[in-house]
Amino acid sequence: MLKKISTDKAPAAIGPYSQGIVVDRFLFASGQIPINPATGNVEAEGIEAQAEQVMKNMGAILAEAGTDYTKVVKTTCFLAEMADFAAFNAVYDKYFTEKPARSCVAVKQLPKDVLCEVEVIAYLD
Repeated sequence: MLKKISTDKAPAAIGPYSQGIVVDRFLFASGQIPINPATGNVEAEGIEAQAEQVMKNMGAILAEAGTDYTKVVKTTCFLAEMADFAAFNAVYDKYFTEKPARSCVAVKQLPKDVLCEVEVIAYLD
């Protein structure tokens, strides 16, 4: 049975999708971009500030599902510029301390012209 995850502490979906779906003992969280959920706007500038907002948004979804960053088993990271890789990693490393499996790619463009997006799969205790 599928359980939809939804919290107002993370940005509402900007398309026909859920913030996250729980299946059995796993959360599949949709990609988060640096939208401030309080305003609905992208306010952070620069890769570090945008990555921080992405992590806050993802943390809210993880919490709503009853898990946290330590239970993330896989991430997929999207960067607008691979030149931001090191700066992005510095922020990422503060949150994903258990070093989950990861893919990180540069893409042509992200929604709302943001600099990064992160999606996760997490285990639920």
